[in-house]
Amino acid sequence: MPPGSPELDDAPVAMGHCRLAIIGAEDGIQPIRADAEMLVANGEIYNHADLRAILGAENFNSSSDSEAILRLFRGGAQRWINRLDGMFAFVLATPERIVAARDPLGIKPLYMARRGKGLAFASELKAFDGFGFDDIGAVPPGTLFDSRAGLRTWYRIPAGAGAAEPGLDIDAVAGELRLALEEAVAKWMVADVEVGSFLSGGLDSSLVAAIAQKHRTGAGLGPLKTFAVGTAGAPDLLAARRVADHLGTEHHEFTFSAQDIADSLAHVVYHLESADLDLVRSAVPTLFAARLARRHVKAVLTGEGADELFAGYAYHHGYADDPRALADELTRSLGTMHNINLQRVDRMTMAQSLEARTPFLDRDLIAFAQSLPAQLKLRRTDPASAEATGPTTEKWLLRRACRDLLPEDLIWRRKAQFDEGSGTVEALRQALRLLTGSRDEVDPGRESKLYRDILRSRFAEPEMILAQAGQWNANRIAA
Repeated sequence: MPPGSPELDDAPVAMGHCRLAIIGAEDGIQPIRADAEMLVANGEIYNHADLRAILGAENFNSSSDSEAILRLFRGGAQRWINRLDGMFAFVLATPERIVAARDPLGIKPLYMARRGKGLAFASELKAFDGFGFDDIGAVPPGTLFDSRAGLRTWYRIPAGAGAAEPGLDIDAVAGELRLALEEAVAKWMVADVEVGSFLSGGLDSSLVAAIAQKHRTGAGLGPLKTFAVGTAGAPDLLAARRVADHLGTEHHEFTFSAQDIADSLAHVVYHLESADLDLVRSAVPTLFAARLARRHVKAVLTGEGADELFAGYAYHHGYADDPRALADELTRSLGTMHNINLQRVDRMTMAQSLEARTPFLDRDLIAFAQSLPAQLKLRRTDPASAEATGPTTEKWLLRRACRDLLPEDLIWRRKAQFDEGSGTVEALRQALRLLTGSRDEVDPGRESKLYRDILRSRFAEPEMILAQAGQWNANRIAA
């Protein structure tokens, strides 16, 4: 059969793929075939050029990064999947077996379902809706499924460090962190198309944008394209504009209203495949940012992962005197990102044919960040100090490592949630009144029910979708 044929000779296998061409746009059609083996893959393999050189360029039939997966598999090494560096989900078929796997943090989604002896795989639950599949669930992050051997975990998040050892050279550690972050951003910008960046005006996206702009300038390229959204006068819009002016990016903005939210909520819930109240709220501005960015680029960098690596959430301040518990909590939250924040980002961007990239979740950066003492991530500080956000400062070491990249008041700006800083919270209150016809504010219970009702109206098997929802505080480590 020709390349790209969806069926496999002598095996009851069919594959389909809707491709967003980022690398190997001209010849990377999927499914990718090699003799009696066939592959579909989602995401990016950032070390594909190194793998191509090691495995022999003459063995490749395309310039697609995804082909490296198939060539590694054909090499027959026991732990071949560990050599893949990137964000990915794939299904590989031979006449004898099916192999499917997911990247270490579950940045890219992968679900598996059974019906009788048959197996089905998809990037979204809606692919199974209405077909009567049994035993539907996500392939866990860092896990490989082999139809001959079952599931095996090929990646485990390294345990985080707690207290700092005596005499630790903080400036040296901060310098190494900076190098690791710069390497991650540069790696995750690899593409055959232009890569832009979301810019909320918060620390995480601003640091990524600053390093990306520096990388483009060093390569002799034009300014980075940055994208910010919010309601009129929202703090995030104003902060993002300041960052863009400071960095010299090509900045784009979109101002949304309560009516825009009301018009988009059904779209959000359908593509998000969740009715979780917090997740829906944060998905709204992500959708608007994705729509804006897709008018200009096919891929964007985001700041996801920094809060989980460097203690950026408000509740983390409760761990200020227990660095061991904080380190364990950060490790736990990294392991749950796949069906919470990463699900939000992937679904909202891919619904707009936009690829989101998360350099803070680079495998090498995770390993280094987890080796850093949690005591330096969340630190007790003098509120009057210039290098503080209050009596305890979140992401203290990250701020210190990158303090030359942005104006001082932006580096030490206290975090606001995306849905709060963008103005979504107040606009959503108005949107909910528009949707329900209520003159009074819609309480959280009624809001949650509205999202569940929307989801149920869009799916034939809504309980199957709802059963997969992630929980923000599942198994949270107490301080």
